[in-house]
Amino acid sequence: MKKTLLACAVSAAVMLPSLASAELSTTVGLVSDYTFNGVSQTTGDPALQVSLDYDAGAFYVGTWASNVDFGKDEKTNIEWDFYAGKYFQLSQALSLDTGIAYYTYHGQNHESESAPGAGDVKIASDDYAYPEIYAKTGFSSVLGQTELNLWYSWDYFGLGGGHTVAMLAQSYEVVEGHTLRLSIDQSDSQDETKWQWDGKDSYVHYRLAYQTSYEGFDFEVAAEDTSMTDVKAADARIVAGVSYTFGL
Repeated sequence: MKKTLLACAVSAAVMLPSLASAELSTTVGLVSDYTFNGVSQTTGDPALQVSLDYDAGAFYVGTWASNVDFGKDEKTNIEWDFYAGKYFQLSQALSLDTGIAYYTYHGQNHESESAPGAGDVKIASDDYAYPEIYAKTGFSSVLGQTELNLWYSWDYFGLGGGHTVAMLAQSYEVVEGHTLRLSIDQSDSQDETKWQWDGKDSYVHYRLAYQTSYEGFDFEVAAEDTSMTDVKAADARIVAGVSYTFGL
């Protein structure tokens, strides 16, 4: 997901029918660089990432955390997200995953040094917190798994501006246990006075990933780039990661 989150409460009455099949798990991962829509959140350094997930059949809730580094003038060092959603199997081939996420940041308080470009305004890490809703569709065919995913926030990075991401992705299992995933996504700011990238209101992110598993470990190596030309954190890069999921 980077890139995701205050979880929505799901009523106990709704959850009860699925309790028999409910599962609690945690995933621990290490990546060579934490990128979010093609932009490094760790200035190119590695990140340790941990999640805790509760799956009650069609419904799920979870939390995810990672170290971050937004540069030498920023003391923010932790991203901690929460999410909740519902999964729909619309047909044998078609699925839909909808939910809400809440992103929070920690490490810098109002007494800390101002964030870059903020002038005399003291910005705390928790000022960056923002909500996001999402809808992810999947279609299985002989060509593999096709995805159309959408995200929308009405308060991107706590600045009050709207923001959308639209992604098209295709995964194909070349041989058993070895998958290639190609994705392209576009990020759009609805208000350039609130948020912009490289002086523009949108940019495109491209990613090609190789995915495999061995002895319970999941591995991924990806090449990615963006259409931004003057943002070092969005340069072309190779990113590798490994994770392991534990049932609880």
